[in-house]
Amino acid sequence: MKIKDIKINSFGNLDNKEIQLSDNINLIYGKNESGKSTLLKFITNIFYGTSKNKKGREYSDYDRYKPWGKEDFSGKIKYELDNGEQFEVYREFGKKNPKIYNSNMEDISKEFSIDKNLGNQFFYEQTKVDEQTFLSTIAAMQQEVKLEKNSQNVLVQKMANIAGTGEDSVSYNKAMDKLYKKQLDEIGTYRSQGKPINIVQNKLQDLKTKKMNLLSYKDQKFNFEENKSNIDEIIKNDEAKILLLKKLKNITDEEQKETSKLNYNKLLIDRKDEEISKLETEKEQLLKENNYKEEDELFELIARNENKLRKLREDVFGDTSKKHPQNSTKKYIILGIIAIIINILLFIFVPNKILKFVGLAIFPILILMYFIENNKKKEKDLIQKNKREMNNRVEENKILIELDKNKKLINEIDSKNAQIQLLEKNKNEEINKLSEIESKIKNLKENEIQKIKEEFKDKIEENELIELLDTTNLEYKLEKLQQETNDRKIEIHKIDLNKENIMPQLDDLAKVEEEIITAEEEYEDLMKKNNAMIVVKQALENAYEKMKNTVTPKFTNNLSQNISNISSGKYNKVSINDENGLMVELPSGEYVSAEKLSLGTIDQLYLSLRLSMCKDISEENMPLILDESFAFYDDDRLENIFKFLIDNYYDKQIIILTCTSREETILNKLKYEYNKIEL
Repeated sequence: MKIKDIKINSFGNLDNKEIQLSDNINLIYGKNESGKSTLLKFITNIFYGTSKNKKGREYSDYDRYKPWGKEDFSGKIKYELDNGEQFEVYREFGKKNPKIYNSNMEDISKEFSIDKNLGNQFFYEQTKVDEQTFLSTIAAMQQEVKLEKNSQNVLVQKMANIAGTGEDSVSYNKAMDKLYKKQLDEIGTYRSQGKPINIVQNKLQDLKTKKMNLLSYKDQKFNFEENKSNIDEIIKNDEAKILLLKKLKNITDEEQKETSKLNYNKLLIDRKDEEISKLETEKEQLLKENNYKEEDELFELIARNENKLRKLREDVFGDTSKKHPQNSTKKYIILGIIAIIINILLFIFVPNKILKFVGLAIFPILILMYFIENNKKKEKDLIQKNKREMNNRVEENKILIELDKNKKLINEIDSKNAQIQLLEKNKNEEINKLSEIESKIKNLKENEIQKIKEEFKDKIEENELIELLDTTNLEYKLEKLQQETNDRKIEIHKIDLNKENIMPQLDDLAKVEEEIITAEEEYEDLMKKNNAMIVVKQALENAYEKMKNTVTPKFTNNLSQNISNISSGKYNKVSINDENGLMVELPSGEYVSAEKLSLGTIDQLYLSLRLSMCKDISEENMPLILDESFAFYDDDRLENIFKFLIDNYYDKQIIILTCTSREETILNKLKYEYNKIEL
């Protein structure tokens, strides 16, 4: 993969920047605080989006890089995959998803999956490189090499983590220690004391003993409940009768209510008739006041006036202005011909040479007379035309005033017609409602009584049902049944009072049973959690062993070969083990911890590890982006690393961000072509 073009509209302190990159080494030079690290962050955020999560920092990436006082916060990158396909990705950093275009400028954004948290996954699907891997291998941020001497062990630990787990922030041993501690603190073991699982086991034993002592109270409760059940059955039957009588009463009330609605609807219809009559009268009065008998007269007058207005506007001044010049032209053509004949005769018959040319003076005189006469006629025609146009405008204004007056009258009449139409519609609706209400009143009692029969036929005995439906004094019968039901409820209350003497013990029993269920669920959850911990530890251990047996040896071999090339054979072997971490073989053959090496050597190791990992993270030949990564290299080391990169990574795009000219000097010394960009 190669990055071709970068266009930054506005991002951090970078504004209106366009950068074109070559396929090999690119030196991007800029002084401190000129935006080199911001450019690297721009590239990362174009591919993976800008997080608004602070992640424990004072500012999120979004807040940190959003330009002050500008709405535009966007940019674009054009890149090419190894198969030759080219893409452009444009991103507004305030939005989660970018726009991705193919080489035909077709928007293909929807062809990639969308993660609800991370947004469009186009770059991961194309390269299989996520953001964490991108930052751990491909892109070396500036702060990763600017370590104080007494803090270099941090960088060594990151290298050991990468070789052991594939992530520079993940340590296998620390992860296992945390899992063991979490398992002990949050669960415990059968042999531990005072841990959650021990507390739950002891609690379960105590609750089960207490439950056995409370079970004797259940028999007493059963007797009370049986008696109460019999009374409840009677109450249930009576309540069904009460409900039936209430429904009958509701039918009577509903009939009265619908009758009231019927009378009210008739009143509404009468009122709407009055309003319609009033509007018709007002409409007739308007026509009468304006001397019209019918609306059609008004429409005909408007049509006539509009026709007059159209004819006035189509009327054009006559063609006299064209006729006069024609007549005048003919006259002067004839005079010109006569003048020509006279001059010919003068030339033939007059011997005096001076007199021969006197006739020529006639021609300018004729031309002057033609133009004077023609201009006078044009002025006269223009005056006549203006006068006629003025008369037309006066007539047009009169027609427009009358049209405006008539149209206003039409609008008033149309408004009243609309009101009449609406009232007629409402009136018809009320008439329809009237029919519905009359039909409802007619069928109400018969239909509802039938529904009641169907509803209560299985709840009340048939003879009792017939008797209740024929009840004449509904309110008396309803009151009597309600009183009997209340008396039985009082009897149930007495039973409940007797139950209260034993309920505390039964409540304790129910509470104990609930607590047993809760404790058992808690115990089960702890066991599930414990089993999950065991599975996680086993999976982590298996993954670590697989990493050690497959990936780690490959990394260490690549790392050893790279550091040997970079250091000109000074360091030839690097190994990683659980006990000592990252170990380096000295020229003497002795193995020492990487922490004891100089910071420059540690930087070489870290860069070597990144180069080793870059080969395996993706099927794409990913670029390498280094931000001030050679700060602790002396000139010899820097020359060695460039020779190594040129010889071994000639097909890889390398982007170097620097504030010094050392890189440029060495590349010139090596006579290697490179692309230099100044921020």
